[in-house]
Amino acid sequence: MHPDPRRLAHQREAALSGSAAGGARPVIVESWRRSLAARVDPERHEPPVVLAPDEVVELRGAHPLAAMLPVLRETLVGIADEAEHVMIVTDADGRILWCEGAASVRDRAERVRLTEGARWSEDAIGTNAIGTALALGRPVTVHSAEHLVRTYHAWTCAATPVRDPDTGGLLGVVDVSGPLTSLHPATVALVSAAGRLVESQLQVRRAREAERLRVENARHLLDLRGEPGALLDPTGRVLAPVSGGVRDERVDVSGERVLLSDGREAVVEPLDEGYLLRVPRRGSRRPVLSLCFLGEPRGCLAGRALVLSLRHAELLTALALHPRGLTAEQLALRLYGERGNPATVRAELHRLRAHLGDVLLTRPYRLAAEVRGDFLTVREALRAGDVPSAASAYRGELLPRSDAPVVREERDDLSAAVRRGVLDHCDVEALWTYAGTGDDAEVLERLARLLPRTDPRRALALARLHRALTD
Repeated sequence: MHPDPRRLAHQREAALSGSAAGGARPVIVESWRRSLAARVDPERHEPPVVLAPDEVVELRGAHPLAAMLPVLRETLVGIADEAEHVMIVTDADGRILWCEGAASVRDRAERVRLTEGARWSEDAIGTNAIGTALALGRPVTVHSAEHLVRTYHAWTCAATPVRDPDTGGLLGVVDVSGPLTSLHPATVALVSAAGRLVESQLQVRRAREAERLRVENARHLLDLRGEPGALLDPTGRVLAPVSGGVRDERVDVSGERVLLSDGREAVVEPLDEGYLLRVPRRGSRRPVLSLCFLGEPRGCLAGRALVLSLRHAELLTALALHPRGLTAEQLALRLYGERGNPATVRAELHRLRAHLGDVLLTRPYRLAAEVRGDFLTVREALRAGDVPSAASAYRGELLPRSDAPVVREERDDLSAAVRRGVLDHCDVEALWTYAGTGDDAEVLERLARLLPRTDPRRALALARLHRALTD
């Protein structure tokens, strides 16, 4: 039995006039209030089309419900065809990504913008099954004049939200919409059941994916060497704790370090898929890798001097600047440009690992050490606005003999930033320290102007300035 459209229309008119909407369902009355507060026009409003066709295609490809379309088609589209309805799937913002059903009903739906790319949230088009299901987070049916906007009084819609079984977050809505008199009462229950079936199938797929990640990344757990930790999926869910590593079900993977629920600090290391979580034992410390690359390269690992070639210094520079790690392809681009060959990089990394041992990790390549570098010190001081410290730490150009793109870019950035900083800061000591790295006429002129006549450094600055201008 369908609700009487005339009675629904009377309830709507009463609500719009400010009178009590006697008999109207509370869920609909509350939705009308939200929609009117969002300034939806009940007489002339249309949903906005917010996605171009190519954007719809792009979003479909990345959406978790894309893999569930076969299940939904098998469950709902055949019934929608017979009942002259359309099946609609939206994302969590109410944007329609799929609209399927009989061509005649789709044509009718498109005329009222019930079509792919349109946004059907309550604030966009008022009370409707899609938007109200999103707002409430539960199944909703909207009949005829229960739609706030008059255009849709000839339509009846049933929708159910679909949640991510892992995170509980909304993925979108599944909806069946069609002409007023053709919605069978069983359709409402069927739409809700289809939503639950999709969630169940998503859970099965996640379990299979988790098992695949556990198998493929088992070797990374061996990298822990008995240290507490865990394997995490790309969302931070714990797949395989090791040595009592974590009791958390999910870990924040947005940064390199995270505080666990038991108060311990852990290190998050990215893998090709997912993350490896390390929980250093109390009192344990990662080895210190010291890199002195402002000038000729020198290095030291845990107090042991390293003999580094220029190419190895370039690799270490790239890895130090990208602590979350780089693939061989990314390193090849940063070291050799477009002509880079990942195979060459892998061979160099293999030779470098002979010096560093387990400090050099793979997949992606990264440094499992506390990295300290003179160029990193300059970088951090500049970011903190500490120009004197930056000038003091800047003893020359970064790997001046290197032509690797990653080094050139960092070298130019550091040189320009330190120079601009000492000139703008007008600190005599910072200027004097920086002047020792080369005969920069502007720096020497500023220094000569700021130094008192009684300071012996002024005469030296003037002499160097004269040479810089005459050379």
